[in-house]
Amino acid sequence: MIAKYPRVVALGGGTGLSSLLRGLKHFPLDLTAIVTVADDGGSSGRLLREFNMPPPGDIRNVLVALSQDEPLLGELFQYRFAAEDEAHYLEGHTLGNLLICAMNAIHGGDFVHAVEQIGHVLDIKGRVYPVSPKATVLKAELVDGRIVSGESQLASHGSPICRVFHDTPVVAVPEAVAALQQADVIVLGPGSLYTSVLPNLLLPEVCAAINGNTHADIVYVCNIMTEAGETDGYGAADHLDALFRHGLARIDHVIVNDEAIPEVVCDAYRLESAQPVAGDYDRLHAQGCQVIRSRIASFQGHTVRHDPIKTAASVFSIALTRL
Repeated sequence: MIAKYPRVVALGGGTGLSSLLRGLKHFPLDLTAIVTVADDGGSSGRLLREFNMPPPGDIRNVLVALSQDEPLLGELFQYRFAAEDEAHYLEGHTLGNLLICAMNAIHGGDFVHAVEQIGHVLDIKGRVYPVSPKATVLKAELVDGRIVSGESQLASHGSPICRVFHDTPVVAVPEAVAALQQADVIVLGPGSLYTSVLPNLLLPEVCAAINGNTHADIVYVCNIMTEAGETDGYGAADHLDALFRHGLARIDHVIVNDEAIPEVVCDAYRLESAQPVAGDYDRLHAQGCQVIRSRIASFQGHTVRHDPIKTAASVFSIALTRL
């Protein structure tokens, strides 16, 4: 008899999603990752403009995180070229981004298939889909009424973000929608709220698939620290309010960090106008959520991140109820 693993679908982008998946791949789960394609900065932005392809950076990080041989292949895919001699045109590009670009060209611009093939090269556990087969342009309405364009620019205008949106129709990848419809557990976050998590909900088919899957547990992994220009002063409940404003109908579980942040780390983040995200436990309960308080922080010098295994274990504890 073939074992049936819980079907877990994780949505996001940036380093948060890849960190979660790096932990989840060690658990008996049927994994699918759905990744935003709104990044317009750095190497990804250059490839987007020069080759008219979706930005590969977040996709690359997720593929590497799910690789069964991550130490070796990850180091290769994450290698970033520096400016040396006459090879200045490679400066800032990672080898992984260039390989995804090449695979996209080999398959005639079929980005979804290109990502699938790179997944085979990396021998990943699970499946990875871009949320859309085409690059998306993320826009934001600020509290002061201004409209700004471009994922890399949203947090640099000195006014809080009210909402993010696309001003042209964006179509979701059908396989991604199907995965959400069939999921046992749907995970949003961790990651930048307005530029990594919410862009996925802006596609009507994605939001409808999540809201329509009434048997799935919907989980939000809350950020540990606020982000300057995006979530200044936000508590955990404010993150959920933003998800609800952008169309999400419910959140069943919220995973929040319950580990004390050393003062020396807090001091470093204060210099960047960031602070620990407040638990807001009463407000979270009032929003109908089960709150899972877990020590999921990992410290590297003066930087705090989600610990991949500890965070994944909190998600797995929810998935176990689906067996």
